[in-house]
Amino acid sequence: MSRIVIHASFHKTGTSTPQEWLGVARGPLRPHTKIVPARGIQALLHACRACSTLPEPKSPAKLAARAEAFARGIARLKGRALILSADALSGHPPGRPGIDSCAAGFALPAELTAALARRFPRAAIHVALTTRAPGPWLRSAHREHVRSAAMTEDAAGFAARLRPGADLSAAEAAVAAGLPHPVHRPPLETTPDPRAALLRLAGAPDTARAALPPLRHRNAARPAALDDLLHINRTISDRAARRDAKTARLRQAAGTR
Repeated sequence: MSRIVIHASFHKTGTSTPQEWLGVARGPLRPHTKIVPARGIQALLHACRACSTLPEPKSPAKLAARAEAFARGIARLKGRALILSADALSGHPPGRPGIDSCAAGFALPAELTAALARRFPRAAIHVALTTRAPGPWLRSAHREHVRSAAMTEDAAGFAARLRPGADLSAAEAAVAAGLPHPVHRPPLETTPDPRAALLRLAGAPDTARAALPPLRHRNAARPAALDDLLHINRTISDRAARRDAKTARLRQAAGTR
């Protein structure tokens, strides 16, 4: 029986590292798994983001249609496992305007799993949702918004605004309650190598995992530059100039670590 593993965790729960690694590992794992990186499902991810932000009545139907089209486009698995990993499967990250919790992402994995179940009715579908404690998640989410967007809110204000929706364990329990498939929720704090958890769910043999390239952690925090990035967001209104100033500051921080 083939297995399907969907890693649809919320943003800032350690998803970037396994996503990048899975893209690199597609070749060595090909005999055992079919890996679909985030870049291979952009239309589907765009629909997920739209569903999480737009109250437009057509958004859920568009998501369902794109999930169906994606599933129908997958060739027979022939005993191999299918792995997908993308945090955008849960929509836009909380902290963006109008998104103060992960609630908008509750229904999104259900559309994808339903489409895949219709396409592969005999496959065992597993969903992985990594959890993270509220405090570290709030700090990481704030850093990311300051770094990659134009957020001017300080960490204390951000945490106060989002704390009611920062219980990811409760949010992911709500996701699990709506899915007729096994849902695995490994805590980020006790899962130093999330790729191993995904490959175990996929049934990849130990020998295949041992032969893969080492894990390189992405999105390492640069706290020394955070205040400077926040100052740039508050004082430079021109988008291009703000981007260039932040890029220069991050390069400087990377060189002085």
